[in-house]
Amino acid sequence: MPTLRHHGTVAVLDLGHGENRFSPEFLTEMNTHLDTVVTTGAQALVTTATGPVYSHGLDLEWLAANGDQAAGYVAAVHTLLARVLTLPMPTAAAIDGDAFGAGAMLALAHDYRVMRADRGFFCFPEAELRIPFTNGMAALIQAKVPPKTAIAAMTTARRFDGTEAAAFDLVDATAAEVLDAALASVAPLGGKDQPTMTAIKSVMFEGVLTALRGKN
Repeated sequence: MPTLRHHGTVAVLDLGHGENRFSPEFLTEMNTHLDTVVTTGAQALVTTATGPVYSHGLDLEWLAANGDQAAGYVAAVHTLLARVLTLPMPTAAAIDGDAFGAGAMLALAHDYRVMRADRGFFCFPEAELRIPFTNGMAALIQAKVPPKTAIAAMTTARRFDGTEAAAFDLVDATAAEVLDAALASVAPLGGKDQPTMTAIKSVMFEGVLTALRGKN
């Protein structure tokens, strides 16, 4: 389960050690920690994970067993993505391993992304899993990457290592110590007025937010 600590004025939200799939409990914990990040006045946020997986995304096993709750579950995932997208502070994902599916979308919802070159893949496996993107998820990806990258990533289920992910603008940089690099990228950017930051991001990504808050 996610845990929260602080590195100076930067909040560090660790997604956990394991596959870090978006179970209902995981989503609840994430939102609780984000509440704390905002209310305690952190000036920036970095998310990371402990181990070889940042996040494998949707909890498909839970979905298979709870199909009658699928609509509410997807809405909760959309809500988390929209929230991270508009957090009132600089955000960075320190990707220390695999970021797959909705886990990769969570990384894209941050302002910046740093990934290891020697471990892990950035991948949208939906085409292989026969799971179409929702309008909100597609809008998020297409708002964050060039059209050429969206085609390469969304229609092929290609696994991009860190170097390839940087070349395709899925991540901003690679680093051996991703947490240190992510902290360095956002720490100098903090201190802006938080309502203004949320307002700016909400205008920048108005179309994405509309799609994420829709019904599909």
